[in-house]
Amino acid sequence: MALYCIGDLQGCNAPFQQLLEKIGFSPSRDTLFLLGDLVNRGPDSLGTLRSLMALGDAAQCLLGNHDLHLLALSQGVRPPGRHDTVNDILQARDRHELLDWLRHRPLAMHHHGWLMVHAGVLPQWSSAQTLALASEVEGALRGPDLKGFLNAMYGNTPCEWQDGLQGTDRLRVIVNALTRLRFCTAQGAMEFGSNEGAGSAPEGYMPWFEVSGRATQDTLIMFGHWSTLVADAHRHTGLRNHVLPLDTGCVWGGCLTAAKLGIGGAFELIQVDCEQAQVPGK
Repeated sequence: MALYCIGDLQGCNAPFQQLLEKIGFSPSRDTLFLLGDLVNRGPDSLGTLRSLMALGDAAQCLLGNHDLHLLALSQGVRPPGRHDTVNDILQARDRHELLDWLRHRPLAMHHHGWLMVHAGVLPQWSSAQTLALASEVEGALRGPDLKGFLNAMYGNTPCEWQDGLQGTDRLRVIVNALTRLRFCTAQGAMEFGSNEGAGSAPEGYMPWFEVSGRATQDTLIMFGHWSTLVADAHRHTGLRNHVLPLDTGCVWGGCLTAAKLGIGGAFELIQVDCEQAQVPGK
């Protein structure tokens, strides 16, 4: 039995199939962990979702910001974006099954010693708290008022976590941290205007995983979302700050990466090259 963690697919089904072939994946024997942004911007979002659903429990998938955007589009609470490529899903004969499957995916997972999120973890959150807070959002996504939750989900405030937050403010902070976070202050105030590499942090901010003394500093974490960290994922075979970024920019003409998980935090990176499918920008 082999375990693999894979970065953002973003509707790039052909490279995904190539990667599965390269690793010799068997759904009866092996397990995939997908780090969110399963759809959008790439050429085959519909095929990607159908492929993942067909794998059953062998594909454990997180939700990313693009996946939540698809759910918001399906509920009519957001307009389509200029670069969206999910209309094939919205017009598919099996759209209801696909979207229902999507809304039942988690926002955080912990397997084989790794905490897995799409974007990031606020410095105040432990691994256990991250999983508990993710489950609060998952309950809202699976509840009877999906449209109401998605309508209230968008916004950049509050920008930092407080234990006393309640209602939509509480859920919005959790969603923003788990699916959008790149930079924050040492106190955990989030910044959403920058998407360049780790060295381009706005004044007073830093990559979330470089905050000194964060509660997860001794936790192994895999995440996606940040394709401009692609150089790190290419160059480093070890860990830095106990984190491993796995969005290696497939949809932007980079590659698609799987980390084969070993014992005690060991991993092996396996990659396939991708043709550029979208213009830069995320």
